[in-house]
Amino acid sequence: MIKNDLFLRALKGETVNRPPVWMMRQAGRYLPEFIALREKYDFFTRCQTPEIASEITVQPIRRYGMDAAILFSDILVIPQAMNIEVQMKPNFGPYLPNPVRTAKDVDNVIVPDVTQALDYVYQAIKATKELLNDEIPLIGFAGSPWTILCYCVQGQGSKTFDKAKEFCFTNPVAAHVLLQKITDTTIAYLKEKVKAGVDAVQIFDSWGGMLSPVDYQEFSWQYINQIIEALKDDAPVIAFGKGCWFALGEMAKSNASALGIDWTCSPRNARYLTGGNITLQGNFDPARLLSPPAEIKKMVHQMINEFGKDKYIVNLGHGILPNIPLDHAKAFIDAVKEYKN
Repeated sequence: MIKNDLFLRALKGETVNRPPVWMMRQAGRYLPEFIALREKYDFFTRCQTPEIASEITVQPIRRYGMDAAILFSDILVIPQAMNIEVQMKPNFGPYLPNPVRTAKDVDNVIVPDVTQALDYVYQAIKATKELLNDEIPLIGFAGSPWTILCYCVQGQGSKTFDKAKEFCFTNPVAAHVLLQKITDTTIAYLKEKVKAGVDAVQIFDSWGGMLSPVDYQEFSWQYINQIIEALKDDAPVIAFGKGCWFALGEMAKSNASALGIDWTCSPRNARYLTGGNITLQGNFDPARLLSPPAEIKKMVHQMINEFGKDKYIVNLGHGILPNIPLDHAKAFIDAVKEYKN
């Protein structure tokens, strides 16, 4: 049994003394111990070496004592396993030299045997579980099919993902074939992650907010919902769509255990749009961690009061930034642990 199960209890909607807290991208580039490893090993070596991935996963836990750990990995391990080359270029980000642009390109994309292609991830989960020693839960994750498609078609990060949208709108049949292949791979991948030991999973729809409400239903949400339906009996599923406040009503009708909220949606609106019954996670602006620690603590307490302590997981509204001072991250975590309603 997990000693600190606050996070899992919040996902079930149980009454708690204080909400649990973790931070998206908590295992990463703001930590000096992570930067030391980054200087030694390239990005995908870190992802693909279980000892390194597990060490990175527990680094923030040792330092700050969050209520949950999230496995160090990347959403783009999925396209890699699907026969799409992905490089991680320093000071540039993901680069896919052969983007998927035609129906023929889609035909060449495979649905892999995830037990073989992504075995290193499951080994990293087992190694991490040993290091965590049942102290706190471990979260596994995947990108949403739409977000993965964005990278596969665009070939790199983008402010607009214009090529990805053009592909969906001019070649919708091929786009849906690709989205379904990504969905099938993701379901198999997350099921194996649960078998390997993760206690919950999160789906990151980082680029969902690029779509109009109608297009979101067609090209993103229906596929996320397939994943939720496939996983709901295996583990709690958190769905996080950045910029997708317009879909919260629909998302709240799903079997997701929680919904992630970004910082552009107020706690009050988030509760209103979701009907007040589902656990919500978020939504501190990551840049606000640059405020003085005393101010961070005050804002965190206000945020908890606005969301309410139950059916709530304290988090950022997106990943932590690389330039956040260590004592500011600590102030964020400590504020939650010190919370008294």
